Amino acid sequence: MTPFTHMRAVAAPLPTNNVDTDVIFPGRFLSTIKRRGLSPLLFHGLRYTESGDERPDFVLNQSHYRGAGILITGENFGCGSSREHAPWALLDFGIRCIISTSFADIFSGNCVKNGILCITTDHQTLQTLMEDAERALALEVNLETQVITRTNGDVITFSVSPEARAKLLSGADEVDETMLHEADIAAFEEMRRDRFPWL
Repeated sequence: MTPFTHMRAVAAPLPTNNVDTDVIFPGRFLSTIKRRGLSPLLFHGLRYTESGDERPDFVLNQSHYRGAGILITGENFGCGSSREHAPWALLDFGIRCIISTSFADIFSGNCVKNGILCITTDHQTLQTLMEDAERALALEVNLETQVITRTNGDVITFSVSPEARAKLLSGADEVDETMLHEADIAAFEEMRRDRFPWL
């Protein structure tokens, strides 16, 4: 996956609580296992009418948010099923950072696996950032220093778990981490063949 060190991008406001993964990526599209080309399906029920026309009032359909790289949203974002398609679609749209007061555990774990930074903050800070997003202002997010810099220069600190931070900074997914032990795995396999040749 692509490492996350820092980014500067417009933040899109989605002031809704309990947005579940079926809203982020509807279940009827789960037949695909491709990670690319999913951005048109992101928030499909909110973005499009039944006839397929864009809903002009939905935030990501508005011109100044079409290239948003950060999403500011309500509490308990990503609740519901564990589908990894939700972060895939967010990433394919260009969202690399989501800021909320809380996330569903499985969803935030899937985000880390795909290079998306989930930042948890308090309600007051979230409201400040939501107001910035409603004005289509850019935010700068630095994972190395764990700092968000607002357009006016104000700085907001945040923290993520050391494990998530290390994975995002390195861009190493679970397969990459496993392959760091390739020599040990090969040695074990050789030992197994010698001691248990019938297996």
